[in-house]
Amino acid sequence: MSFYGIAGLFISSYLWCTISWNVGSGYDRFDRKEGIVCIFRWGFPGKNRRIFLRFRIKDIQSVRIEVKEGIYARRVLYMDIRGRGAIPLTRTDENLTPREIEQKAAELAYFLRQGYENPREATGRIVCANCHLANKPVDIEVPQTVLPDTVFEAVVRIPYDKQVKQVLANGKKGGLNVGAVLILPEGFELAPSDRISPEMKEKIGNLSFQSYRPNKKNILVIGPVPGQKYSEIAFPILSPDPATKKDVHFLKYPIYVGGNRGRGQIYPDGSKSNNTVYNATGAGIVSKIIRKEKGGYEITITDPSDGRQVVDIIPPGPELLISEGESIKFDQPLTSNPNVGGFGQGDAEIVLQDPLRVQGLLFFLASVILAQIFLVLKKKQFEKVQLAEMNF
Repeated sequence: MSFYGIAGLFISSYLWCTISWNVGSGYDRFDRKEGIVCIFRWGFPGKNRRIFLRFRIKDIQSVRIEVKEGIYARRVLYMDIRGRGAIPLTRTDENLTPREIEQKAAELAYFLRQGYENPREATGRIVCANCHLANKPVDIEVPQTVLPDTVFEAVVRIPYDKQVKQVLANGKKGGLNVGAVLILPEGFELAPSDRISPEMKEKIGNLSFQSYRPNKKNILVIGPVPGQKYSEIAFPILSPDPATKKDVHFLKYPIYVGGNRGRGQIYPDGSKSNNTVYNATGAGIVSKIIRKEKGGYEITITDPSDGRQVVDIIPPGPELLISEGESIKFDQPLTSNPNVGGFGQGDAEIVLQDPLRVQGLLFFLASVILAQIFLVLKKKQFEKVQLAEMNF
């Protein structure tokens, strides 16, 4: 028995070394330069690393964290890349914690921050609407008043029909992701983990919030995250203390929120995703429709007057509305609209209350109540004196 045990150990060790040498040990790292992301997978110790995947930042469709159950539960980062499907990444850097991995993933996936210094324009429009063309509702709930240096929760609700499926980057159908941007007043920020109560932590779950930019701690973003589980998102917020922050005052402040469900229709660079309508770039007769091997279509439109041809490329996902031999006009829809999501924005108001004002109000109410009590007692005493004088 010992011989077979030693032989089995030798064979398993040999297989591990062979796989590690040829495939790589599974450690990934992001090297971002000029909008290009290279993921390097390390091989057997001593062997040079090799590029496992190379893509553009704008090609990232969504990022999600999944927990793989087993003897040891582990968290795996999946990145949906346009035209390549879901890519599992074991780690993004040898020194990153799981929370930092989520933050890195969300930073790469939240494209709007690539081109806007502030997500809210002077007109009040939140720039997420530039990518999500459909209008959908969003709701926010915050306390009416908060005291300084206290933790409260801002609940953002992103409602949608859980039964619908969206078109993914590879053209297949899948569940909707949700995301939100919360624009707080200056001085308000994400509450540190040691200030969050256990009840609030249970509500938050595995969500990872981050600042829109390092110098804008009052603007928080989250997503994309699975909509089935997180259509209601609780943000833990720490209110500022005017005693330590001189630019903060006891006033009523506005809070703005933007929330989306589903993928966008336009990328920040202006190019279309496969989650929108594709229109004809020319007029004429549809002379040829080629169905691509990996999905999508190549449509040739011929102008009968001069024979000029234009070719429209349709990515996987949208369904064709035209057929060969059909006469079409310029800008006529060639496909259906697969989008089932959309973006919405809302606002709320919150009062940063001075504790001295609250104490003063309580003192005033107490004094009024005491005055009423003394008045009643005095009236009773006066009535007794009057009654005694009448009997006398």
